[in-house]
Amino acid sequence: MSRMQKSGGIAALGEALIYIIMFVFYGAYFSYPSNSTVEEKLIYLSQNQLPLSLMNFIGYILFGILLVVVVQSLHARLKVHSQTLTQTASIFGLIWVGIIIAAGMVANIGLQTVIGLSVTEPEQARAVWLSVSVVQESLGGGIEIVGAIWMILISIIAIKAKCLPHGLNYIGAIVGLVGVFTIYPADVFKEIFGVGQIVWFSWLGICLLRTESEGKQH
Repeated sequence: MSRMQKSGGIAALGEALIYIIMFVFYGAYFSYPSNSTVEEKLIYLSQNQLPLSLMNFIGYILFGILLVVVVQSLHARLKVHSQTLTQTASIFGLIWVGIIIAAGMVANIGLQTVIGLSVTEPEQARAVWLSVSVVQESLGGGIEIVGAIWMILISIIAIKAKCLPHGLNYIGAIVGLVGVFTIYPADVFKEIFGVGQIVWFSWLGICLLRTESEGKQH
């Protein structure tokens, strides 16, 4: 097994684990008091700055770093079958990396700025937090079309070249299509995309770890 394929497999499993961590954190632990007063919201953010900053780092910045490894691993594996299409897919993958990491940096700097303003100017702090939330959501999860296109292209290449398990490829194509649908403002598409990526990244990671350097499976 080549070192790049092994690294890609480990990184893919890491991506799936990050999705699970984020789902657990925001589903079971973090509960933003949306119906509370401005002061109560700012106090809540201040009290939870450390876990929120950590989750922003894990869910965006670390996710983006691991994604670089996955994109490179798949590029090396698939370019022998379709160099042009693989290159196009990798471009979308790396753009997704940049968007995700940028979202994480905006989220953490925005959180720090808002907490600093909350002491003297709570109303301005609330306005800044709303602006930060819009930018963060726009970059890092509100619309998943860039990552979705990457998944679809990777799946098309693998289907045509008969690389990777067929089930994995079709799941990737379907999940990618759902990601495209996130342009419509409905949370259900984002949730399906997230759960689908857990399955896809997990299966992909196992495949990359099990196969040899030429990566041909039937």
